[in-house]
Amino acid sequence: MSFIAKLTNAIHHNNSLLCIGLDPDPDKMPAGVSVLDFNWAIIDATADLACAYKLNFAFYEALGEEGLSSLKRTREHIPGNVVAIGDAKRGDIGNTAKAYARAIFDYFGFDATTVNPYLGFDSVEPFLQYQDRGVFILCRTSNAGAIDFQSLSVEADGGRRPLFEVVARKAAQWNTNGNIGLVVGATYPDELKAIRENYPDIPLLIPGIGAQGGDLALTVRYGVDRRAERTLINSSRLILYASREKDFAVAARKATSELRDQINTHRASAL
Repeated sequence: MSFIAKLTNAIHHNNSLLCIGLDPDPDKMPAGVSVLDFNWAIIDATADLACAYKLNFAFYEALGEEGLSSLKRTREHIPGNVVAIGDAKRGDIGNTAKAYARAIFDYFGFDATTVNPYLGFDSVEPFLQYQDRGVFILCRTSNAGAIDFQSLSVEADGGRRPLFEVVARKAAQWNTNGNIGLVVGATYPDELKAIRENYPDIPLLIPGIGAQGGDLALTVRYGVDRRAERTLINSSRLILYASREKDFAVAARKATSELRDQINTHRASAL
């Protein structure tokens, strides 16, 4: 099954564009609960409400061997009808990129990953060779420092344009296998709107709502495609830490359900 088909099926099955970021921070988790037990409880409580889970490798790598074991076992616990994204933001020369791709797709078994395109096509190509997996290329990220490089005006294609637009155009050219998506932050709604208008069929992974301040209504209106699909709106802290007590999983489900319903309300008006 292609990545697009799996994503579409997940969106339809759970009537959801919500991607839950499983980024466990032991300092914010309930006392005495392990990362693995925390993740499994969140998944069990929300798997029928989300279309995807996104695991940021940094939170697991920081915990050493136990963290990497938790990363793999968390991935294995995600139901097969929901998309699992390894948020690793890898980007290196071809031979190294090939090893990164093997680790993410073959060893950990993720359906998709995030890739930094700064080194150019040869750093992205090894990921694209996994034709049934998704490759989300960092384009217009949600952080404040994104303007340092991504907004720079550069010479390209006979004119000048912001660097993030060049990245989006290159990604579209590289998308011969139909498995590329773009990471575009909710904190830059005008840029999100322009990218969706220029690339109506490409999947978008959209971080930045909640703690980062992105506007949910604008995110849905500007981010969805013509069928109000091919869009993953990520939320992490709002869901994971809805409660820091023993009822954390129940609270996470409530927060997930409310956010999914809010997204679907805006989604309906966008059609």
